[in-house]
Amino acid sequence: MSFDRRTLVLAGAAVLIPASACAQTPRVYEIAIRRNVGCGCCRAWNTILQRTGRFTTTMTEDAELAAYKTSLGVPAELASCHTGLVEGYAIEGHVPPEDILRLIAERPAGVRGIAVPGMPIGSPGMESPSGLRDAYDVIAFHADGSQSVFAHHAA
Repeated sequence: MSFDRRTLVLAGAAVLIPASACAQTPRVYEIAIRRNVGCGCCRAWNTILQRTGRFTTTMTEDAELAAYKTSLGVPAELASCHTGLVEGYAIEGHVPPEDILRLIAERPAGVRGIAVPGMPIGSPGMESPSGLRDAYDVIAFHADGSQSVFAHHAA
């Protein structure tokens, strides 16, 4: 049996086409966000999450946000102006979308959530017109009360 060049090209294409047709669309996650009444930076963070194409969001104002944070196990010293809940994890403050996706993918044992305490300049939703950026850490908080650095973002 002999094969000419055209037959080999067509056979190769037949092998490659099904592989590309099987490419999966990345999963989209729902984040339920509660925010301080009237806070504007929360909307900016929400928009950033939506623009990734990996998150859909709902956002509500919550006059009892501190109690909600406590119910999720968010340590008071890590509190910020909004709290999200995704895949059972608490997301506190201006956490970058890539860190949320990493948390969901890795599912580290004992972690209840991740947080960016305060409102660092340059974190998602806290961008500065001048381009100024603070260095900041994303902190993982654990069911046993411990905390660890989950990610570091340079200035």
